[in-house]
Parts: sequence; structure tokens; C-alpha cells
Amino acid sequence: MKLNDKVVIITGASSGIGKSLAYECAKRGAHVVLAARQYVTLCQVTEKLQQEYKIKALAIQCDVTVEEDCKQLVKQTLTTFGKVDVLINNAGMSMRSLFKDADLKVLKTLMDVNFWGTVYCTKYALPEIIKTKGSIVGVSSIAGYKGLPGRSGYSASKFAMNGFLDSLRVENLKTGVHILTACPGFTASNIRNTALNSEGKQQGESTLEEQKMMSSDEVAKIITDGIENRSRTLIMSGQGKLTVALSKFVPAFLDKMVYNVFTKERDPLLR
Repeated sequence: MKLNDKVVIITGASSGIGKSLAYECAKRGAHVVLAARQYVTLCQVTEKLQQEYKIKALAIQCDVTVEEDCKQLVKQTLTTFGKVDVLINNAGMSMRSLFKDADLKVLKTLMDVNFWGTVYCTKYALPEIIKTKGSIVGVSSIAGYKGLPGRSGYSASKFAMNGFLDSLRVENLKTGVHILTACPGFTASNIRNTALNSEGKQQGESTLEEQKMMSSDEVAKIITDGIENRSRTLIMSGQGKLTVALSKFVPAFLDKMVYNVFTKERDPLLR
């Protein structure tokens, strides 16, 4: 499926992978609907996209934790474009705190954004995507295959997302709807800067080596290729592919490897 003239909804589109996806889809001729809480930023992005790529772009303020916002996101898209071809569930948050220290509201917030945001948007977009035989994409994570220390809520939300998309894929085997689970490895974006600490406040500076990570533009290109190729699952890094393989065959060994990796963070939670 080529994206030229398709209508693509992207949540969490004001920065990071979501913003890069907006540019990548527009570059391929898609009309894009950008959703996020940062409305002014979205308007600036849509204006640039329309000028640069001569496509139609729509900015919609949307908090994916609010079901009515997600319903209105799809409704406004239909009012403007008359159809939905692709929904990219990208909106997400992370955390950095050992579970024993974390306020439970942190885990609830992550489930509301990462999991329920995906469920709400998909619920209202699916009937339209069935009509176009289009795609539903979940931007998940390797943390959806392997629980990461200090990220218990994040891993739980991504495991939940993966299970939801898996079920959806089987339910739609005969409808022509394409379901893609996209799992980047560590990506240089602001998701770690906005990660919640044990008290639910943004942690600020990332504790990981950002320069060694994939860029959000690289991730966006891989995901967009996956949509056009109607791929099933994308594991995007060598580290990610190794993690998935080891989790199947030598899970106890992988536990030790992951533990050792996270002791090397700046100001590590594990020692």
C-alpha cells in the first residue's frame, strides 16, 4: 500500500517519533492528521508540512487519555477528509523509578496514555479503517517483550499494547485490515526527558547515552516502510532482535544481561 493520497492519523505528533512520522508520511504524499496536547506546536508543524510537501495537514488537540477526545479526533478527520486509511498510535510516556519507590499514580498514568490511548483511538478508527482496508499501527517497544528495571509501568503498558494488537490482528484476518506492531529500541527523543520519576514529575535530563541511539527520523522511515509493505512486526535494532531471541531461549541469562546494562546508567537505580 503506497501512502500517496492516503489519510494518516498520528497521535503524539508534536515531537519525537510522532513528528518524524508526520514528515515521513507527508514526504510520501499522505494527508496527515496530527494529534497531541500541544496544539500550537501542532499548528506550526502542519503549516510547514503543507508548504513543503503540498499535502493537506490537520492539527487536532487531543489528550489520548480522554475517550471523548479520541472519538472527536476520528470524527473531525472524517469531516475534513471523508475517510481514514491509517491510524498510528504513537502517543506515549515513559518512567524511571524502581517499583518499590514509585507512587502508583505513575503506573496508572502510563497505562492511561500508552495502553488506553491506543485502545480509545483504535475503537473509533477501526470501523473506518475496515472500509478502506487500511492499517492500524502501534508504536510499542522492546520493553513490550522484556520487562526493564525502573520501567515497570512502561513495560506493563507495552506488553498490554502488544497483546491488544495481537488479538486485533487475529480478529481482522478476514477484513483486510493490516495491524503493525512497531518496536523501536532505544531512540534519541524527548520521551526520556519527559519520563516520570517516582513522584510523577518529569525527570529532565536523560540518564542514557542518547548519541548511541537510533534517531526518531530513522525509526519513522522504518515504520512508514512497514506500513507500505504491510509488515506484521518490526523489531528495529540488533540489540532488540537479540533481546527477543534470548527471552525465548535463555530468559534467566537475559535477566542478568539487562541488569548489568542498567547498572551503567548515569545515577543508576541498580548497583
